[in-house]
Amino acid sequence: MDKNSISRIRKELEGCVGKRIQLKANKGRKKTFVREGIIENAYPSIFTVKFENEYHSVRKASYSYTDILTHTVEIKLLPSSYDNVAL
Repeated sequence: MDKNSISRIRKELEGCVGKRIQLKANKGRKKTFVREGIIENAYPSIFTVKFENEYHSVRKASYSYTDILTHTVEIKLLPSSYDNVAL
């Protein structure tokens, strides 16, 4: 793995803190997890995402930057019109 790639991914995610995203995570054995959430924080080794379900309970999950590099996790920024919606 290229350390420059990980630092580039981290810098891009630091700029997206507070923005609404769609996260697709590969959970193995052909299982995928697709949810919308908000990037809450970007730390040196991980980033956290806040999700809310239909019952308005909040769930937080953390992922590493290597998850994005290895395509285990894919992130798609949602249009800015969703940014004003609070979780």
